[in-house]
Amino acid sequence: MNVSPQAWIVVADDASISGLLEAARPLATTVVALVVGRRSVADAVAASGVDRVVWFGEPSDGTPVEAYAPAVGRAIAAAAPRVVIGPATDAGRVLLGGVAAATQAVVLVGVTSLSLDGDQVVVERAVNGGIALRTDRVVAGTAVVALTSGSAVPSGAPVAVEETDPGALLGVRVTARRVSERVGVDLGSAKTVVGIGRGLKARDDLALLEDLAQAAGGELACSRPLAEGVDWLAKERYIGISGQTITPDLYLAIGISGQIQHMVGVREAKTIVAVNSDPKAPVFRECDFGIVGDLYSVVPALAAAFRSARS
Repeated sequence: MNVSPQAWIVVADDASISGLLEAARPLATTVVALVVGRRSVADAVAASGVDRVVWFGEPSDGTPVEAYAPAVGRAIAAAAPRVVIGPATDAGRVLLGGVAAATQAVVLVGVTSLSLDGDQVVVERAVNGGIALRTDRVVAGTAVVALTSGSAVPSGAPVAVEETDPGALLGVRVTARRVSERVGVDLGSAKTVVGIGRGLKARDDLALLEDLAQAAGGELACSRPLAEGVDWLAKERYIGISGQTITPDLYLAIGISGQIQHMVGVREAKTIVAVNSDPKAPVFRECDFGIVGDLYSVVPALAAAFRSARS
C-alpha cells in the first residue's frame, strides 16, 4: 500500500492533544486531525496548529465515542497516511483498533519516541512491563501509534472544520453512567513532583507529603499500589508503565522501592532524589541523589529546607 506523507491525529472527544501534535509534526508535511465528539472539541482542535480538521458531526444522545471505530478506520484507510497517532485512553485505543482492522496494521503502544528515517517511521517503545526498550521500523503501510495525548490545548490560527458523514457506526449505546471522582491534576507540566509509595504507613500520613509538595512548589503523585490498591490517592496521580509518564525538573521518590514498572514513568526527569529506609532498594540505582532514612524524619526536614530556600 502506498502511503501519503501525512500524519493523522485521532481525537476522541478531548482537545488536549499537545502530545499527539508534538509527535506528529516532525513526521509529516501535513497534520490532519480526525475528530470524534462534540463540535466544541472540533473547534478547539481547529485552532491547535493542525493543517486540517475532519469532523464526524455531533454525536446523538447515547452514542459513545467507541461506536465510531469502524468510521475512523474507513476514513484513515482511504487517506493512507504515513502515521496515525491517537490517545492511549480507553476510547482512543478502541478507535485505533478500528484503524488497525481497516489497514491491517498493528497498534504500537508503550511508545517513548517517534522519528522518521527516509519514508519509514521508527518507533521506540517500552516492552515487557517497561523493563526493556524495543525499536520497531514500519517499512510498509501506515504506522498506528497510541501515545499520551498531553494536557494542554494548543492555540493558533483556526482552520476550517470539515464535517463529514461517518456512515455506519457500531450498534452500541450508553444505557447508564456512573461518575467516578476525578482530580484536576496536571502532572505532565509540573516542574517538581513528589511521589509516595508503600513506605507510607497510613492514609492520614499523606499530610506529610502534601506539605512537602507545597513547600517544593510541586504536585503530589504516587506508585500504583497507593492508587489502585488502597485508593489513598486518585488514579490521575499514579505514575508508571500503565499510568502517567512525566518529565519534571525534580522528582522526589519517597518510600518508593524503585521497581522498573514505576521508574519507567519518571526516567526523563532531570533530577531524581530518593528517600528510602532500605539501603538496598532498587530506587538507589535509578536516582541522582539518595537519602537512606525514615521518611517520617526526612520529609519534614526536606520541607523545611525547601521553605528556607524559597524564602
